[in-house]
Amino acid sequence: MFFTYEMSDTVRIQPWLFNVNLEDAISVELNKKLANKVFYNVGLCICLFDILEIMDSYIFPGDGATHTKVKFRYVIFRPFIDEVMVGNIKSCSRDGVTVTMGFFDDIVIPPSNLPQPSKFDEKEQVWIWEYGSDDGETAELFMDVGEEIRFRVAAEHFVDTTPTSAAAAETSNNEAKSKIPYSIEATVADSGLGLLTWWG
Repeated sequence: MFFTYEMSDTVRIQPWLFNVNLEDAISVELNKKLANKVFYNVGLCICLFDILEIMDSYIFPGDGATHTKVKFRYVIFRPFIDEVMVGNIKSCSRDGVTVTMGFFDDIVIPPSNLPQPSKFDEKEQVWIWEYGSDDGETAELFMDVGEEIRFRVAAEHFVDTTPTSAAAAETSNNEAKSKIPYSIEATVADSGLGLLTWWG
């Protein structure tokens, strides 16, 4: 689910931070810049893990800040395919069930990946698994918002939301904002998956 990814960047430190320990100042600036950002085909940045190397700092003419190149490792969220995780149901719609991990909300279980047969209740806005027992009885198991749910990662989707050129930037900016840079498609169609209350 989580791993560390080695990166490098040039960190700009403002003059009023010169009295702060350099490593601490760099840590704060890296987290401000990267936390909660998605790197294409890498994953969601969570927080700085450690700093591997701090190189020389430079001050450029007309800019009182220092510019320091650093190598560091960052904690990344990117579950592997078929990994089983537990989250909470955030919402339900005809498009499926949206699951949140608290820090990541773009996990969707499409209708085809729900236990079958399942139906969507328009009035309650929930999905219902019509569970048939061995004695022929049918029970309706509701997938209510807020419930804990165990799911398996079925696929992941990255979308490059960075403009490819200055000319395209103006027209694609609004489109990029509406796109989800990283999302996960999940399934609960296997035995043992679904609401934790279903399995005791």
